[in-house]
Amino acid sequence: MTPVPLARPVSVAGPRVDATGAIIAQSGGFTVTAAYPTPAPMGADVAGLRANGNVYINAGENLVDNGVLAVVALQNTVDQNGDTITNGRAPGADSNPEFSGEIAAAMCQPTIVNCAPPGTGNTNHPVVSPRNSDGSVTTADTRKRFYVVVTGSSTS
Repeated sequence: MTPVPLARPVSVAGPRVDATGAIIAQSGGFTVTAAYPTPAPMGADVAGLRANGNVYINAGENLVDNGVLAVVALQNTVDQNGDTITNGRAPGADSNPEFSGEIAAAMCQPTIVNCAPPGTGNTNHPVVSPRNSDGSVTTADTRKRFYVVVTGSSTS
């Protein structure tokens, strides 16, 4: 079977984000707008500036024709539950938090995916929502590193 050529060039780009919500490596042009609980200064719109357990990334360009994916990165050098077992072999369900977690990602799109922090309610911002395996919001002790992949044509 002969492969069908793509109608337009496709590129893949994205950042690698650490457990604090900071970009530690990237293909270029990405910045973090808000990450995890980020309290606002006194007197400011506290609710609006909080990331509510999510990470909001500015891609530096419109992502309307792009796909956004995220994946949790393994981190077997961090003992997240204090059992000194970081090889994923602790017996019992949910006994290996270093090897677990969930993540969802989407482009911010008013009326489809609402994004709360100021300046993120547009198609330049993907939102990444890391969660524990039970779906609960991660805390400073349970957060994981993750990768974000943006596919599609780039306008830059």
